Amino acid sequence: LTFPLLSVTLLVSFGSSMLYGYNLAVVNSPAVHIKAFYNATWSQRYGHGLAAGPLTLLYSLTVSIFALGGLVGSLLVGVLVERYGRNGALSRSALLVLLAGGFMGFSRELGSPEMVIVGRFITGLHSGICLSVVPLYLGEIAPKNLRGFLSLMPSIFICLGVFFAQVLGLPELLGKDRFWPLFLSVVVIPASLQLLLLHCFPESPRYLLIERNDICGATEALHRFLGTPDVQDVIEEMKEEQRSLSSMEMVSVWQLLRDRSVRWQTLSVVVVNAGMQLSGIDAIWFYTNIIFKNAGISVSQIPYAIVGTGAIEVVAGLIGCFTIEKLGRRPLIITGFCAMGICLAGITVSMLLQTALPWMRYISVTCVVGIIAGFCMGPAGVPFLMTAELFTQSHRPAAYVVGGSLNWLCNFTVGFVFPFLQMSAGAFCYLVFCGVCLLVALYVYLVVPETKNKTFMEISHIFA
Repeated sequence: LTFPLLSVTLLVSFGSSMLYGYNLAVVNSPAVHIKAFYNATWSQRYGHGLAAGPLTLLYSLTVSIFALGGLVGSLLVGVLVERYGRNGALSRSALLVLLAGGFMGFSRELGSPEMVIVGRFITGLHSGICLSVVPLYLGEIAPKNLRGFLSLMPSIFICLGVFFAQVLGLPELLGKDRFWPLFLSVVVIPASLQLLLLHCFPESPRYLLIERNDICGATEALHRFLGTPDVQDVIEEMKEEQRSLSSMEMVSVWQLLRDRSVRWQTLSVVVVNAGMQLSGIDAIWFYTNIIFKNAGISVSQIPYAIVGTGAIEVVAGLIGCFTIEKLGRRPLIITGFCAMGICLAGITVSMLLQTALPWMRYISVTCVVGIIAGFCMGPAGVPFLMTAELFTQSHRPAAYVVGGSLNWLCNFTVGFVFPFLQMSAGAFCYLVFCGVCLLVALYVYLVVPETKNKTFMEISHIFA
């Protein structure tokens, strides 16, 4: 593990991945203040305030448009990484955060709720791009024995982003009415740091050699990242992959879906990325307040309890990051999904029995912690790493478009459908997510091979 490898991993994780986690959680704390701003602005414009229904709809749009921006961003990944490279795409995407921060930071001064909504869409656009490009970049620059460790680092920073949003949203910090525009726009600081420093690091050597045929540039990049003059073995491995792809151009999404030679890889990416969001983790994050309230935690103490869950996310992410090279990808993701499935079933049972047995409320809290820990340890980061490892250079960008689009679509679907599912099924709604978790774990166990310490060509041959 060289200093340049570690530095660029920390930089892109801090300047890109962390912002995804931060923007997921940042709107929870100031919800009351943002709604009050919308109502006051509407009253100034039209002489009357908003009714409860339209106000809720406007705020729901503010929250959910982040996912729509993410979907659009994920569809642009293939074009951006092919035209600008991995490093170049991340550098340019940081400009989107500066633009979004300006919109949200000055929205109250200019009396414009529209600026908040546009800013949220642009932050979603940035997250949709970076959620795929960061693991793609790190997966390509990392040596095979460190690929799992470096590629899971972004998932730790996603958890850190959620944690920082929870901490900064406390009443003692930025959780007050006058600070919410600053709270939303503080994302410009990590993005500015990435914009200033990322150009100091080389482009992906695999991109330079295989796609740009720049052997000198790839060799220099490898010297820099690996810290050794002897990189001939790595160059030869990349040339072998380049020769195998010499008659094949970069494939489109449609070509990827029709290519029978990578059918099982594509299906695996679809199942794991869809399962990651359909596991119910977003429903748990959205409704942690209600579960904790039902468990008897006072309303004033709930924000601090949620900060505690954020700390558990970070610890679980660290455990996954430091064990993936020892345990492998399959054990982490299978264990994570199985743990989530068991805990989701536990929440259902505890919610059904807590009226008769009040102590079952504490089982609910324990299950919430178990779901979050299980998710952050494996399913949060391994799907993005698997997308990089299961495909060769020609198919990889299209695979990230497919996986990223499904990820965001399922994210939006769960957020939209879950309230109706909860109304119709009550506590049994969590059993739907339980079934998804256990089916994904079974699929990975039966179909997906272990990819630890294998080259991309070796993984391709295993599937072939």
